[in-house]
Amino acid sequence: MKKFILFFAGITCLSIVAFSQFEEPQLTGEEFEKVKAHVGADFAIQYQIINHHADSSLIPLGSGFNLPTANLNIDANLAPGIKINMTTYLSSRHHPEAWVKGGYIIIDELPFIKSKGVDKVMDYLTLKVGDMEIDYGDAHYRRSDNGNTINNYFVGNYIMDAFTTAIGAELMFRSKGVLAMGAVSSGSLKPALTGYSSFSGNYTAYNTLDELAFYWKLGYDKQLMEDFRLRLTLSGYHCAKNHFGSLYSGDRTGSRYYLVMNRVTNSADDVDISSGHTSGRWGPGFTNKDNSVMANIFSKFKGFEVFGTYEFIKGTNLASAEVEYSQYAVEGIYRFGKREQYYGGLRYNHVQNNADQSVDRLQIGAGWFILESMLLKLEYVDQNYTAFISNYGADAGFDGVMLEAVVSF
Repeated sequence: MKKFILFFAGITCLSIVAFSQFEEPQLTGEEFEKVKAHVGADFAIQYQIINHHADSSLIPLGSGFNLPTANLNIDANLAPGIKINMTTYLSSRHHPEAWVKGGYIIIDELPFIKSKGVDKVMDYLTLKVGDMEIDYGDAHYRRSDNGNTINNYFVGNYIMDAFTTAIGAELMFRSKGVLAMGAVSSGSLKPALTGYSSFSGNYTAYNTLDELAFYWKLGYDKQLMEDFRLRLTLSGYHCAKNHFGSLYSGDRTGSRYYLVMNRVTNSADDVDISSGHTSGRWGPGFTNKDNSVMANIFSKFKGFEVFGTYEFIKGTNLASAEVEYSQYAVEGIYRFGKREQYYGGLRYNHVQNNADQSVDRLQIGAGWFILESMLLKLEYVDQNYTAFISNYGADAGFDGVMLEAVVSF
């Protein structure tokens, strides 16, 4: 707890995150005219120049372009205060073919219930239901999601990446900067009725009601002055058991650091970008039991921005072994230019488990918003592994440069 307090006290002393979009703003019925659909897309491509090293043998790593990735987004306003969304990954590191990320409906008004009392209540409430990116913590709003990378000042996401899609429902209250959300989900990106173990030869019937995950968020988000915004949130995620808990293994698209730290096993998988698609990340993986907490701070003063994260997880993996991980990350950004179209900044990220293994990463980034929908960014990354003796030996890590071009509309 003492480290937690000192960490956030240090952040608040800095000139204060990056993009100001978190939860979608509430819809109002006054904006609705007729059913309308919007089709958008996201595209991203990187040029990678990274070297990796370890005491054990790693594959040779060249430099060049990574597989371009793309998303297709469809939004539609169905009625006053009611909106739907569907996102499709058109190509990704893990799946070259098109497949659906998920879809959900947002309800900010209930026009089919003619009641002034209900209308008044819905002024403060938002209901979100579907197969969707769950709203645990604030870090997932600033990560790269396949082709959608325009909300990330850097190229890579966090080392321990809390991101998953799941079937669920979220109810959020918002008033005068205060927000409170409670939610329930299936706990897994991959719902199943029955499982089979080729090792034991046994079948297992799953009951979704026994595997539900519950999550919540409390926060304060306010434009305190014309040039100063502050946001503080605390989130929790709790799942007593699940056959395939995916909070830390839910990204099916892949890491931005292709093939880093792949060991030589004399297999075609060594150089296959889709197998081991989370290269460069580290965490508990799929879990059976999961209790996670994440605290975030965001603030912006003129062109200065800071985003901070502290996260702790305690649970069990799929083999029922206990796992504990903690993570902190802080990034500082300075935006400049007439429309703040240029920026520079850095991020430091550290993850440690209860076996005294740790991974730390430094990212130094710069970028140019050519248009609001077009971004060119450059990153230097340096990542190091400590106490991964059985994996890499005493000394291991990677460093280099990433150049990424992004279009989102």
